[in-house]
Amino acid sequence: MRDYCLIVECCVWGFLFTLLISPFIISMIKREKVKQVILNYVEAHSSKSGTPTMGGIIFLISISIVSLICFQGESSLAKMSVLIFLAYGLVGFLDDFLKFKFKRNLGLRAYQKIIFQLAISIAIGVFVYRSNYLGGECVIPFTDYVVDIGPWIILLVAVVYLACTNAVNLTDGLDGLATSTTFSYMFMFTILMLVLTNNIFIGLDEKGLVEIKNIARLSSVVCGALLSFLVFNCFPAKIFMGDTGSLALGSLVASIAVFSKMSLYIPIIGIMFVLSAVSVIIQVAYYKISKKRIFLMAPLHHHFEKKGVHEVRITVCYFLITLFMGLITILLNIL
Repeated sequence: MRDYCLIVECCVWGFLFTLLISPFIISMIKREKVKQVILNYVEAHSSKSGTPTMGGIIFLISISIVSLICFQGESSLAKMSVLIFLAYGLVGFLDDFLKFKFKRNLGLRAYQKIIFQLAISIAIGVFVYRSNYLGGECVIPFTDYVVDIGPWIILLVAVVYLACTNAVNLTDGLDGLATSTTFSYMFMFTILMLVLTNNIFIGLDEKGLVEIKNIARLSSVVCGALLSFLVFNCFPAKIFMGDTGSLALGSLVASIAVFSKMSLYIPIIGIMFVLSAVSVIIQVAYYKISKKRIFLMAPLHHHFEKKGVHEVRITVCYFLITLFMGLITILLNIL
């Protein structure tokens, strides 16, 4: 019971600290005139041009500070997650800064972002493989089995980070969409970690259990921070998170799963992130082959928007579907 109380407490502190610093940082961003440039082919969003961006700085600061305060005992993996979070946030910040500097919607080129992301993800993969606690182990979803895939874990980790960071980045296309979907994902993943800690992880030594619990505390802080950020990011958004926030959040989605050995649960609970990324891949591939489009516009949320669905309804659906998939995942692990 004490662990659950600490998790809730971490969430509350994440919420309150983010709520406290948000007005000051938003005011600073407005003063510096860091505004979003809307692509000319997204006509429905033309009215959003000029909205302050780079709001991800808010939760980069709050999550980093609050989580480090909340960690107890052995927390090397949780601290590494925060370091990775800041590293990807820095890549996103550079991308946003170039957009702001040159007043265009193109910051880092795609290949430049991939190089940065790939370098970080491979380094993380090597760290995971050489870790005494992690090694090449992965939990098989809905079973009590943990398999050791050896050095192949480096490739798996690299793919997970590339997929998660870009999927969350692609999902960040409507007011509050990436924020609410990531909140829903993190909320359900936190509960899943606590459930599995009392199930297949029961054989871990004390150090391993403490590591898992600190990762759960980090995830809880993220939930609180995102819920608070949503106050300013929901429709109509007063600020966008920018690549500063979306790449950083994507890295947390990956880190919390990788460091708890639950990478294979990501596409299940994070199904809406998967659909965002896959819709773009399908659209691009099909267009190159046939010069025709499957979706009216990709990622998927823009297709629904083009069909006349209001962005608030799309956001709520993404949030609820993620919540539902998380609930099903937890129930299947309990039964």
